[in-house]
Amino acid sequence: MISGFVAVFLLPMLPISSGIVLALAASFALAAIVAGCIAPVLLSTGRDVIRLENQIEEAIDSGSQVTLHCGPWLRPLADALTQVQSRWTEKVLKLNTRLRELEIRHRLIEAERDHAETILNSLHDAVLVTDSFNEISLTNHRAAELLGFDTSTAARRPIDEVVHDPRIRELIKEIRSSGVVTRQKHVEHAMESNGEAGGRTSTFDVTLAALSDGQSGVGGVVTILRDITKEREISQLKSDFVSQASHELRTPLSSINAYVEMLIDSEAQDEASRQEFYQIIKSESDRVSRMIDNMLNISRIEAGIVSVDRTDCDFVKICNEVIETMQPQAAAKDIMLSMKSGPLVYTADADRDMMHQVVMNLVSNAIKYTPEGGRVTISVENDDTTRSVMVTVADTGLGIPPDALPRLFEKFYRIENYKRVAKGTGLGLNLVKHIVETVHHGTITVTSELGMGSKFSFTIPYEDPTSR
Repeated sequence: MISGFVAVFLLPMLPISSGIVLALAASFALAAIVAGCIAPVLLSTGRDVIRLENQIEEAIDSGSQVTLHCGPWLRPLADALTQVQSRWTEKVLKLNTRLRELEIRHRLIEAERDHAETILNSLHDAVLVTDSFNEISLTNHRAAELLGFDTSTAARRPIDEVVHDPRIRELIKEIRSSGVVTRQKHVEHAMESNGEAGGRTSTFDVTLAALSDGQSGVGGVVTILRDITKEREISQLKSDFVSQASHELRTPLSSINAYVEMLIDSEAQDEASRQEFYQIIKSESDRVSRMIDNMLNISRIEAGIVSVDRTDCDFVKICNEVIETMQPQAAAKDIMLSMKSGPLVYTADADRDMMHQVVMNLVSNAIKYTPEGGRVTISVENDDTTRSVMVTVADTGLGIPPDALPRLFEKFYRIENYKRVAKGTGLGLNLVKHIVETVHHGTITVTSELGMGSKFSFTIPYEDPTSR
Protein backbone atom coordinates (compact mmCIF):
# COMPACT_ATOMS: atom_id res chain seq x y z
CA MET A 1 0.00 0.00 0.00
CA ILE A 2 2.93 2.36 0.76
CA SER A 3 4.49 1.50 -2.58
CA GLY A 4 1.32 2.72 -4.23
CA PHE A 5 1.63 6.11 -2.55
CA VAL A 6 5.31 6.38 -3.61
CA ALA A 7 4.41 5.62 -7.19
CA VAL A 8 1.72 8.32 -7.28
CA PHE A 9 3.99 10.84 -5.63
CA LEU A 10 6.83 10.26 -8.10
CA LEU A 11 4.56 10.18 -11.14
CA PRO A 12 5.06 13.81 -12.21
CA MET A 13 8.80 13.36 -12.00
CA LEU A 14 8.89 10.48 -14.58
CA PRO A 15 9.17 11.06 -18.29
CA ILE A 16 6.35 10.07 -20.66
CA SER A 17 8.53 7.35 -22.12
CA SER A 18 8.41 5.53 -18.86
CA GLY A 19 4.70 4.48 -19.25
CA ILE A 20 5.43 0.78 -19.01
CA VAL A 21 7.20 1.26 -15.75
CA LEU A 22 4.34 3.34 -14.53
CA ALA A 23 1.81 0.68 -15.51
CA LEU A 24 3.75 -1.96 -13.68
CA ALA A 25 3.95 0.18 -10.61
CA ALA A 26 0.23 0.78 -10.69
CA SER A 27 -0.42 -2.97 -11.04
CA PHE A 28 1.77 -3.75 -8.07
CA ALA A 29 0.03 -1.13 -6.05
CA LEU A 30 -3.42 -2.50 -6.93
CA ALA A 31 -2.32 -6.06 -6.15
CA ALA A 32 -1.05 -4.96 -2.81
CA ILE A 33 -4.29 -3.23 -2.00
CA VAL A 34 -6.38 -6.29 -3.04
CA ALA A 35 -4.09 -8.66 -1.16
CA GLY A 36 -4.32 -6.58 1.92
CA CYS A 37 -8.10 -6.63 1.78
CA ILE A 38 -8.70 -10.30 0.81
CA ALA A 39 -6.01 -12.08 2.85
CA PRO A 40 -7.89 -11.82 6.15
CA VAL A 41 -11.05 -13.09 4.46
CA LEU A 42 -9.26 -16.11 2.97
CA LEU A 43 -7.55 -16.88 6.26
CA SER A 44 -10.90 -16.79 8.07
CA THR A 45 -12.56 -18.94 5.42
CA GLY A 46 -9.80 -21.60 5.71
CA ARG A 47 -10.35 -21.83 9.42
CA ASP A 48 -14.12 -22.17 8.85
CA VAL A 49 -13.52 -24.99 6.38
CA ILE A 50 -11.33 -26.87 8.86
CA ARG A 51 -13.89 -26.30 11.64
CA LEU A 52 -16.71 -27.41 9.34
CA GLU A 53 -14.79 -30.56 8.42
CA ASN A 54 -14.25 -31.40 12.09
CA GLN A 55 -17.93 -30.86 12.88
CA ILE A 56 -18.99 -33.12 10.03
CA GLU A 57 -16.63 -35.86 11.24
CA GLU A 58 -18.07 -35.47 14.75
CA ALA A 59 -21.60 -35.82 13.39
CA ILE A 60 -20.63 -38.95 11.47
CA ASP A 61 -18.90 -40.51 14.50
CA SER A 62 -21.70 -39.72 16.97
CA GLY A 63 -24.54 -40.54 14.63
CA SER A 64 -26.53 -37.64 16.07
CA GLN A 65 -27.57 -34.17 14.97
CA VAL A 66 -24.74 -31.57 15.31
CA THR A 67 -25.14 -27.81 14.62
CA LEU A 68 -22.54 -26.56 12.13
CA HIS A 69 -20.84 -23.23 12.98
CA CYS A 70 -18.91 -21.21 10.36
CA GLY A 71 -18.40 -17.73 8.94
CA PRO A 72 -20.77 -15.94 6.58
CA TRP A 73 -18.83 -17.03 3.52
CA LEU A 74 -19.64 -20.76 4.17
CA ARG A 75 -23.07 -20.30 5.73
CA PRO A 76 -25.01 -21.41 2.60
CA LEU A 77 -22.88 -24.54 2.38
CA ALA A 78 -23.27 -25.21 6.11
CA ASP A 79 -27.03 -24.79 5.90
CA ALA A 80 -27.22 -27.25 3.00
CA LEU A 81 -25.05 -29.76 4.85
CA THR A 82 -27.18 -29.34 7.98
CA GLN A 83 -30.31 -30.23 6.00
CA VAL A 84 -28.61 -33.26 4.46
CA GLN A 85 -27.34 -34.31 7.88
CA SER A 86 -30.81 -33.96 9.36
CA ARG A 87 -32.34 -36.18 6.70
CA TRP A 88 -29.61 -38.78 7.04
CA THR A 89 -29.85 -38.72 10.84
CA GLU A 90 -33.57 -39.37 10.59
CA LYS A 91 -32.97 -42.27 8.22
CA VAL A 92 -30.25 -43.71 10.47
CA LEU A 93 -32.58 -43.52 13.48
CA LYS A 94 -35.28 -45.32 11.51
CA LEU A 95 -32.78 -47.95 10.40
CA ASN A 96 -31.58 -48.44 13.98
CA THR A 97 -35.16 -48.80 15.16
CA ARG A 98 -35.85 -51.31 12.39
CA LEU A 99 -32.68 -53.24 13.26
CA ARG A 100 -33.71 -53.42 16.92
CA GLU A 101 -37.15 -54.66 15.90
CA LEU A 102 -35.60 -57.29 13.65
CA GLU A 103 -33.21 -58.34 16.41
CA ILE A 104 -36.08 -58.69 18.88
CA ARG A 105 -38.11 -60.63 16.32
CA HIS A 106 -35.11 -62.87 15.60
CA ARG A 107 -34.68 -63.58 19.30
CA LEU A 108 -38.38 -64.36 19.63
CA ILE A 109 -38.20 -66.73 16.66
CA GLU A 110 -35.14 -68.43 18.17
CA ALA A 111 -36.90 -68.70 21.54
CA GLU A 112 -40.00 -70.17 19.89
CA ARG A 113 -37.85 -72.62 17.94
CA ASP A 114 -35.97 -73.64 21.09
CA HIS A 115 -39.32 -74.04 22.85
CA ALA A 116 -40.66 -76.16 20.00
CA GLU A 117 -37.50 -78.30 19.98
CA THR A 118 -37.76 -78.77 23.76
CA ILE A 119 -41.35 -79.93 23.38
CA LEU A 120 -40.47 -82.23 20.48
CA ASN A 121 -37.52 -83.73 22.36
CA SER A 122 -39.75 -84.42 25.36
CA LEU A 123 -42.08 -86.53 23.21
CA HIS A 124 -41.75 -90.29 23.16
CA ASP A 125 -42.95 -90.25 19.54
CA ALA A 126 -40.49 -89.71 16.71
CA VAL A 127 -41.15 -86.51 14.72
CA LEU A 128 -39.64 -85.69 11.33
CA VAL A 129 -40.49 -82.57 9.27
CA THR A 130 -39.32 -82.06 5.69
CA ASP A 131 -39.58 -78.91 3.55
CA SER A 132 -40.50 -78.33 -0.09
CA PHE A 133 -36.99 -79.41 -1.17
CA ASN A 134 -37.46 -82.74 0.64
CA GLU A 135 -34.81 -81.72 3.16
CA ILE A 136 -35.09 -82.14 6.93
CA SER A 137 -36.17 -78.89 8.57
CA LEU A 138 -37.10 -80.14 12.04
CA THR A 139 -36.72 -83.35 14.01
CA ASN A 140 -36.30 -84.65 17.56
CA HIS A 141 -33.98 -86.95 19.49
CA ARG A 142 -36.44 -89.86 19.39
CA ALA A 143 -36.48 -89.77 15.57
CA ALA A 144 -32.69 -89.65 15.50
CA GLU A 145 -32.47 -92.59 17.89
CA LEU A 146 -35.04 -94.60 15.98
CA LEU A 147 -33.91 -93.87 12.42
CA GLY A 148 -30.20 -93.81 13.19
CA PHE A 149 -28.97 -90.28 12.43
CA ASP A 150 -27.42 -87.32 14.27
CA THR A 151 -29.71 -84.32 14.88
CA SER A 152 -26.78 -81.89 14.78
CA THR A 153 -25.93 -82.80 11.17
CA ALA A 154 -29.35 -83.76 9.80
CA ALA A 155 -30.77 -80.25 9.28
CA ARG A 156 -31.04 -79.12 5.64
CA ARG A 157 -29.93 -82.47 4.33
CA PRO A 158 -31.99 -84.50 1.82
CA ILE A 159 -34.19 -87.12 3.43
CA ASP A 160 -32.62 -89.84 1.27
CA GLU A 161 -29.22 -89.16 2.84
CA VAL A 162 -30.48 -89.24 6.43
CA VAL A 163 -33.29 -91.82 6.67
CA HIS A 164 -32.19 -95.29 5.64
CA ASP A 165 -35.57 -97.01 5.99
CA PRO A 166 -36.92 -97.30 2.41
CA ARG A 167 -40.54 -97.60 3.50
CA ILE A 168 -40.47 -94.29 5.41
CA ARG A 169 -38.85 -92.52 2.44
CA GLU A 170 -41.46 -94.01 0.12
CA LEU A 171 -44.34 -92.83 2.32
CA ILE A 172 -42.97 -89.27 2.51
CA LYS A 173 -42.49 -89.19 -1.26
CA GLU A 174 -46.06 -90.42 -1.77
CA ILE A 175 -47.51 -87.58 0.33
CA ARG A 176 -45.34 -84.94 -1.42
CA SER A 177 -46.17 -86.14 -4.91
CA SER A 178 -49.92 -86.19 -4.20
CA GLY A 179 -50.06 -82.38 -4.31
CA VAL A 180 -53.02 -82.43 -1.89
CA VAL A 181 -52.46 -80.24 1.18
CA THR A 182 -55.15 -82.02 3.20
CA ARG A 183 -53.66 -85.44 2.49
CA GLN A 184 -52.98 -87.65 5.54
CA LYS A 185 -51.95 -91.26 5.81
CA HIS A 186 -51.87 -93.81 8.65
CA VAL A 187 -49.99 -97.08 8.32
CA GLU A 188 -48.45 -99.69 10.59
CA HIS A 189 -44.82 -100.38 9.92
CA ALA A 190 -42.45 -102.91 11.51
CA MET A 191 -38.83 -101.83 11.60
CA GLU A 192 -35.60 -102.20 13.53
CA SER A 193 -35.59 -99.94 16.57
CA ASN A 194 -32.25 -98.29 15.66
CA GLY A 195 -32.85 -98.00 11.93
CA GLU A 196 -30.28 -100.70 11.19
CA ALA A 197 -30.34 -104.46 10.88
CA GLY A 198 -29.77 -106.37 14.09
CA GLY A 199 -31.90 -104.17 16.34
CA ARG A 200 -35.08 -105.17 18.13
CA THR A 201 -38.03 -105.26 15.75
CA SER A 202 -40.86 -102.98 16.84
CA THR A 203 -44.22 -102.04 15.40
CA PHE A 204 -44.93 -98.37 14.72
CA ASP A 205 -48.04 -96.39 13.87
CA VAL A 206 -46.83 -93.99 11.17
CA THR A 207 -48.85 -90.80 10.59
CA LEU A 208 -47.98 -88.50 7.68
CA ALA A 209 -49.55 -85.12 6.88
CA ALA A 210 -48.85 -82.62 4.11
CA LEU A 211 -47.87 -79.01 4.93
CA SER A 212 -49.10 -76.10 2.82
CA ASP A 213 -46.58 -73.95 0.97
CA GLY A 214 -48.78 -70.87 1.52
CA GLN A 215 -50.45 -71.16 -1.84
CA SER A 216 -52.03 -74.34 -3.12
CA GLY A 217 -49.14 -76.79 -3.14
CA VAL A 218 -47.42 -79.09 -0.69
CA GLY A 219 -44.61 -77.30 1.13
CA GLY A 220 -43.44 -80.20 3.26
CA VAL A 221 -44.43 -83.33 5.15
CA VAL A 222 -44.79 -84.05 8.87
CA THR A 223 -44.05 -87.66 9.82
CA ILE A 224 -44.82 -89.02 13.29
CA LEU A 225 -43.84 -92.53 14.37
CA ARG A 226 -45.44 -93.92 17.54
CA ASP A 227 -44.22 -97.18 19.02
CA ILE A 228 -47.25 -99.45 19.45
CA THR A 229 -45.31 -102.64 20.12
CA LYS A 230 -46.53 -102.86 23.72
CA GLU A 231 -50.10 -102.16 22.68
CA ARG A 232 -49.97 -104.94 20.11
CA GLU A 233 -48.42 -107.32 22.64
CA ILE A 234 -51.10 -106.47 25.21
CA SER A 235 -53.81 -106.90 22.59
CA GLN A 236 -52.35 -110.28 21.65
CA LEU A 237 -52.14 -111.29 25.32
CA LYS A 238 -55.79 -110.35 25.80
CA SER A 239 -56.79 -112.40 22.78
CA ASP A 240 -54.72 -115.34 24.00
CA PHE A 241 -56.16 -114.97 27.50
CA VAL A 242 -59.75 -115.01 26.26
CA SER A 243 -59.01 -117.97 24.00
CA GLN A 244 -57.23 -119.94 26.71
CA ALA A 245 -59.78 -119.07 29.38
CA SER A 246 -62.61 -120.16 27.11
CA HIS A 247 -60.81 -123.43 26.42
CA GLU A 248 -60.01 -124.10 30.07
CA LEU A 249 -63.54 -123.27 31.22
CA ARG A 250 -65.12 -125.35 28.48
CA THR A 251 -63.55 -128.59 29.75
CA PRO A 252 -65.03 -128.63 33.28
CA LEU A 253 -68.31 -127.13 32.10
CA SER A 254 -68.62 -129.84 29.46
CA SER A 255 -67.97 -132.45 32.14
CA ILE A 256 -70.59 -130.92 34.43
CA ASN A 257 -73.10 -130.75 31.58
CA ALA A 258 -72.49 -134.39 30.64
CA TYR A 259 -73.05 -135.72 34.16
CA VAL A 260 -76.12 -133.53 34.67
CA GLU A 261 -77.62 -134.92 31.45
CA MET A 262 -76.91 -138.48 32.63
CA LEU A 263 -78.67 -137.74 35.90
CA ILE A 264 -81.63 -136.25 34.04
CA ASP A 265 -81.78 -139.30 31.79
CA SER A 266 -81.71 -141.54 34.90
CA GLU A 267 -78.56 -143.30 33.74
CA ALA A 268 -77.41 -143.57 37.36
CA GLN A 269 -79.58 -146.47 38.50
CA ASP A 270 -78.28 -146.83 42.04
CA GLU A 271 -77.45 -144.43 44.84
CA ALA A 272 -73.72 -145.11 44.65
CA SER A 273 -73.60 -144.06 40.97
CA ARG A 274 -75.60 -140.95 41.68
CA GLN A 275 -73.27 -140.02 44.53
CA GLU A 276 -70.30 -140.51 42.22
CA PHE A 277 -71.88 -138.22 39.62
CA TYR A 278 -72.65 -135.63 42.28
CA GLN A 279 -69.06 -135.74 43.49
CA ILE A 280 -67.70 -135.25 39.97
CA ILE A 281 -70.06 -132.32 39.37
CA LYS A 282 -69.00 -130.80 42.72
CA SER A 283 -65.31 -131.26 41.91
CA GLU A 284 -65.62 -129.70 38.45
CA SER A 285 -67.69 -126.83 39.85
CA ASP A 286 -64.99 -126.15 42.43
CA ARG A 287 -62.42 -126.21 39.65
CA VAL A 288 -64.37 -123.60 37.66
CA SER A 289 -64.77 -121.50 40.78
CA ARG A 290 -61.03 -121.63 41.54
CA MET A 291 -60.20 -120.76 37.97
CA ILE A 292 -62.49 -117.73 37.98
CA ASP A 293 -61.13 -116.60 41.35
CA ASN A 294 -57.55 -116.95 40.12
CA MET A 295 -58.29 -115.04 36.91
CA LEU A 296 -59.95 -112.23 38.85
CA ASN A 297 -57.10 -112.05 41.36
CA ILE A 298 -54.48 -111.97 38.60
CA SER A 299 -56.41 -109.27 36.73
CA ARG A 300 -56.71 -107.14 39.88
CA ILE A 301 -52.99 -107.46 40.59
CA GLU A 302 -52.04 -106.60 37.00
CA ALA A 303 -54.39 -103.61 37.08
CA GLY A 304 -52.94 -102.45 40.40
CA ILE A 305 -56.31 -102.43 42.18
CA VAL A 306 -55.80 -105.40 44.49
CA SER A 307 -56.52 -104.78 48.18
CA VAL A 308 -53.54 -105.71 50.39
CA ASP A 309 -54.01 -106.18 54.15
CA ARG A 310 -50.45 -106.13 55.45
CA THR A 311 -49.62 -107.50 58.89
CA ASP A 312 -46.76 -109.26 60.68
CA CYS A 313 -46.90 -112.71 59.10
CA ASP A 314 -45.61 -115.73 61.02
CA PHE A 315 -44.60 -118.06 58.17
CA VAL A 316 -43.96 -121.01 60.49
CA LYS A 317 -47.56 -120.83 61.64
CA ILE A 318 -48.87 -120.39 58.09
CA CYS A 319 -46.94 -123.45 56.88
CA ASN A 320 -48.22 -125.57 59.78
CA GLU A 321 -51.78 -124.58 58.87
CA VAL A 322 -51.21 -125.60 55.25
CA ILE A 323 -49.76 -128.96 56.34
CA GLU A 324 -52.79 -129.59 58.52
CA THR A 325 -55.13 -128.77 55.62
CA MET A 326 -53.24 -130.82 53.01
CA GLN A 327 -52.41 -133.81 55.22
CA PRO A 328 -55.43 -135.89 54.08
CA GLN A 329 -54.52 -135.34 50.41
CA ALA A 330 -50.91 -136.35 51.08
CA ALA A 331 -51.96 -139.38 53.13
CA ALA A 332 -54.18 -140.60 50.29
CA LYS A 333 -50.99 -141.04 48.20
CA ASP A 334 -48.86 -142.21 51.12
CA ILE A 335 -46.75 -139.05 50.79
CA MET A 336 -44.78 -137.86 53.81
CA LEU A 337 -45.60 -134.17 54.36
CA SER A 338 -43.32 -132.42 56.86
CA MET A 339 -41.82 -129.07 57.81
CA LYS A 340 -38.56 -127.81 59.24
CA SER A 341 -37.60 -124.30 60.31
CA GLY A 342 -34.71 -122.32 61.70
CA PRO A 343 -34.37 -121.53 65.41
CA LEU A 344 -35.67 -117.98 65.04
CA VAL A 345 -37.64 -117.00 61.97
CA TYR A 346 -38.56 -113.34 61.65
CA THR A 347 -42.01 -112.16 60.72
CA ALA A 348 -42.54 -110.23 57.49
CA ASP A 349 -44.92 -107.44 56.59
CA ALA A 350 -47.28 -109.16 54.16
CA ASP A 351 -50.89 -110.05 53.41
CA ARG A 352 -51.51 -113.20 55.45
CA ASP A 353 -54.27 -114.63 53.26
CA MET A 354 -52.13 -114.17 50.13
CA MET A 355 -49.13 -115.86 51.78
CA HIS A 356 -51.38 -118.75 52.83
CA GLN A 357 -52.57 -119.08 49.22
CA VAL A 358 -48.97 -119.07 47.90
CA VAL A 359 -47.85 -121.88 50.24
CA MET A 360 -51.09 -123.81 49.60
CA ASN A 361 -50.64 -123.66 45.81
CA LEU A 362 -47.00 -124.81 45.97
CA VAL A 363 -47.75 -127.69 48.36
CA SER A 364 -50.82 -128.74 46.35
CA ASN A 365 -48.74 -128.90 43.14
CA ALA A 366 -45.99 -130.84 44.92
CA ILE A 367 -48.46 -133.48 46.12
CA LYS A 368 -50.13 -133.71 42.68
CA TYR A 369 -46.89 -134.42 40.81
CA THR A 370 -45.22 -136.64 43.41
CA PRO A 371 -45.76 -140.40 43.01
CA GLU A 372 -47.10 -142.49 45.86
CA GLY A 373 -44.65 -143.03 48.69
CA GLY A 374 -42.76 -139.80 47.99
CA ARG A 375 -41.91 -136.84 50.22
CA VAL A 376 -42.88 -133.16 50.32
CA THR A 377 -40.91 -130.96 52.69
CA ILE A 378 -41.55 -127.34 53.65
CA SER A 379 -38.67 -125.35 55.13
CA VAL A 380 -38.77 -121.85 56.60
CA GLU A 381 -35.67 -119.82 57.42
CA ASN A 382 -34.17 -116.34 57.43
CA ASP A 383 -32.11 -115.32 54.40
CA ASP A 384 -29.79 -112.74 55.95
CA THR A 385 -28.18 -111.97 52.58
CA THR A 386 -31.41 -110.60 51.12
CA ARG A 387 -32.94 -109.74 54.53
CA SER A 388 -35.93 -111.91 53.70
CA VAL A 389 -37.91 -114.85 55.02
CA MET A 390 -37.38 -117.80 52.67
CA VAL A 391 -39.98 -120.54 52.26
CA THR A 392 -39.02 -123.63 50.24
CA VAL A 393 -41.30 -126.45 49.08
CA ALA A 394 -39.28 -129.46 47.89
CA ASP A 395 -40.64 -132.76 46.56
CA THR A 396 -39.40 -136.07 45.19
CA GLY A 397 -41.77 -135.93 42.25
CA LEU A 398 -41.53 -136.17 38.47
CA GLY A 399 -39.37 -133.11 38.00
CA ILE A 400 -39.70 -130.44 35.31
CA PRO A 401 -38.19 -130.66 31.80
CA PRO A 402 -35.51 -127.98 31.22
CA ASP A 403 -37.36 -126.53 28.21
CA ALA A 404 -40.48 -126.01 30.35
CA LEU A 405 -38.79 -124.03 33.14
CA PRO A 406 -38.80 -120.63 31.33
CA ARG A 407 -42.57 -120.85 30.73
CA LEU A 408 -43.58 -122.37 34.04
CA PHE A 409 -45.12 -119.16 35.45
CA GLU A 410 -47.06 -118.17 32.31
CA LYS A 411 -50.85 -117.99 32.34
CA PHE A 412 -52.56 -121.27 31.47
CA TYR A 413 -49.24 -122.96 30.79
CA ARG A 414 -49.16 -126.65 31.64
CA ILE A 415 -46.53 -129.22 30.73
CA GLU A 416 -48.07 -131.29 27.95
CA ASN A 417 -46.89 -134.68 29.22
CA TYR A 418 -48.20 -134.00 32.73
CA LYS A 419 -51.77 -133.03 31.85
CA ARG A 420 -52.91 -136.63 32.38
CA VAL A 421 -51.13 -136.89 35.72
CA ALA A 422 -53.23 -134.22 37.44
CA LYS A 423 -55.90 -131.70 36.60
CA GLY A 424 -55.17 -128.00 36.86
CA THR A 425 -56.03 -124.55 35.56
CA GLY A 426 -52.55 -123.40 34.60
CA LEU A 427 -53.11 -120.25 36.67
CA GLY A 428 -51.82 -121.28 40.09
CA LEU A 429 -48.12 -120.60 39.55
CA ASN A 430 -48.85 -117.39 37.63
CA LEU A 431 -50.88 -116.14 40.59
CA VAL A 432 -48.09 -117.19 42.99
CA LYS A 433 -45.55 -115.18 40.99
CA HIS A 434 -47.79 -112.10 40.94
CA ILE A 435 -48.44 -112.26 44.69
CA VAL A 436 -44.77 -112.71 45.58
CA GLU A 437 -43.10 -110.38 43.09
CA THR A 438 -45.68 -107.77 42.09
CA VAL A 439 -47.52 -107.29 45.37
CA HIS A 440 -44.79 -108.03 47.94
CA HIS A 441 -41.61 -107.23 45.95
CA GLY A 442 -40.13 -110.62 46.75
CA THR A 443 -38.58 -113.28 44.55
CA ILE A 444 -39.51 -116.80 43.48
CA THR A 445 -37.20 -119.40 41.92
CA VAL A 446 -37.43 -123.02 40.87
CA THR A 447 -34.83 -125.74 40.38
CA SER A 448 -35.65 -129.18 39.10
CA GLU A 449 -34.24 -132.37 37.66
CA LEU A 450 -36.28 -134.93 35.76
CA GLY A 451 -37.06 -137.93 37.92
CA MET A 452 -35.52 -136.32 41.00
CA GLY A 453 -38.15 -133.77 42.01
CA SER A 454 -38.45 -129.99 42.18
CA LYS A 455 -37.76 -127.21 44.65
CA PHE A 456 -39.71 -123.93 44.70
CA SER A 457 -38.38 -121.12 46.91
CA PHE A 458 -39.84 -117.67 47.52
CA THR A 459 -38.63 -114.81 49.67
CA ILE A 460 -40.50 -111.95 51.35
CA PRO A 461 -38.49 -109.02 52.78
CA TYR A 462 -38.51 -108.76 56.58
CA GLU A 463 -37.69 -106.00 59.05
CA ASP A 464 -34.95 -107.06 61.44
CA PRO A 465 -36.45 -106.62 64.95
CA THR A 466 -32.99 -105.92 66.38
CA SER A 467 -32.74 -102.76 64.23
CA ARG A 468 -35.88 -101.17 65.66
